[in-house]
Amino acid sequence: MRTTFGVIVGNRGFFPDRLAKEGKEEITKVMEEQGFNTIILSPEETKHGCVETWDDAQKCAELFKNHREEIEGVIVSLPNFGDEKAIANTLRLANLNVPVLIHAYPDEPEKMKIEDRRDSFCGKISVCNNLKQYGIPFTLTSLHTESPKSQIFIEDLKFFAGVCRAVKGLRGARIGAIGARPAPFNTVRYSEKLLERFGISVETIDLSEILGQANRLQDTDQRVRDKVEEIRNYCPCKDVPEVAILKMAKLSLAISDWIKQNHLNAVAIQCWTALEEYYGIVPCAIMSMMSEALVPSACEVDVTGALSMYALQLASETPSAIADWNNNYGDDPDKAVLFHCSNFPKSLLQAPQISFQDILAGTVGKENTFGACIGRIKPGSITFLRITTDDRGGRIRAYMGEGEITGDPLETFGGWGVVRISNLQKLLKYITENGFEHHVAISRSNVAKILDEVFSNYLGWETYHHIGT
Repeated sequence: MRTTFGVIVGNRGFFPDRLAKEGKEEITKVMEEQGFNTIILSPEETKHGCVETWDDAQKCAELFKNHREEIEGVIVSLPNFGDEKAIANTLRLANLNVPVLIHAYPDEPEKMKIEDRRDSFCGKISVCNNLKQYGIPFTLTSLHTESPKSQIFIEDLKFFAGVCRAVKGLRGARIGAIGARPAPFNTVRYSEKLLERFGISVETIDLSEILGQANRLQDTDQRVRDKVEEIRNYCPCKDVPEVAILKMAKLSLAISDWIKQNHLNAVAIQCWTALEEYYGIVPCAIMSMMSEALVPSACEVDVTGALSMYALQLASETPSAIADWNNNYGDDPDKAVLFHCSNFPKSLLQAPQISFQDILAGTVGKENTFGACIGRIKPGSITFLRITTDDRGGRIRAYMGEGEITGDPLETFGGWGVVRISNLQKLLKYITENGFEHHVAISRSNVAKILDEVFSNYLGWETYHHIGT
């Protein structure tokens, strides 16, 4: 879907109106070319469709309020100095509570006489000063002044769109929790109340209810047969018994129906070892399919892990996975092994296939552990993220950063990859000293900066952005 921005173009009578008029036309055209929708005043409503006075602020705020459900962020552009009070008043009156990007046009050294001089460089400082006074958070462009036609501004637009998607998606996110947290997994305990403070709701259901709904489905049900074919077409599964694929299909349908009924964005599912012992499969492959279809799915009822996956997905618009920080890789202090049984979405894996889960096979029997989506993580860049609720401190905390999945040799099982992260030991020290979980969400992306902006600036979470120095 196209992101929709409210746009405020500032103007100030001491400076050339022509610059404001031309700037409004230019930035609107650039955003249209980049695939963004804009809500902006027309020249019939205010002078050149810009904001300069209290009356202009009221008109622009009313326009924004009329499009409240569409606007995901506001872009303030200054083709000249702009009126800082009018801009701040517009945002206060509109009260949209969305991210705000502040952009200023650059002056040209050969155009510094009164008829061409912008002073947007200075005006941006004044706008930001007023927004700080008003308590309105905002995002800055990479450079203090940028031409809207420049590549760096276009990249800033895309970055800001990611911020807006993530803020909108996290405010009002709905996470499903299927089953009880397995007793040994104290690590994934969390506070529903802290999440609810930020508009993030958790819907729960007992695992027995899901299994009951799955068991009611008949083998000959057309929906079941269609899901069996979908599973077979998802990944090679030539060694998986038909009975296991039928069980996977039924469980998948039961979970999908519950997700739709409750309008959920992500789910966390009880697995170890109830599903294996009492239903006879592992749920990894159907969780992989959900994550691939952009419904992130985490194991062991790791709700904040599922939330981390969802946040990554919002920022990157790509599937995400949940992994363990699992092993060192030889003597290299900047490398580690990421591992899971696994439920990684297939787009993250080289030559993925559905097979049995090696770890549990020796405990509950191989015949009860079919359904793992196994393979090696493809080499390339990743973003990692972990969100947690700090119940003792009454806050939400997060860390994020970027690394690279390497092609280093390793013989192992499940889903895995060797990751290289600059100054990994510093990151691991932060994780352990601050009591974070052993699970981490990953995606094939470079969106750590977006997530840092979302969490620290707009959600007010305590955030550590690991940049390797």
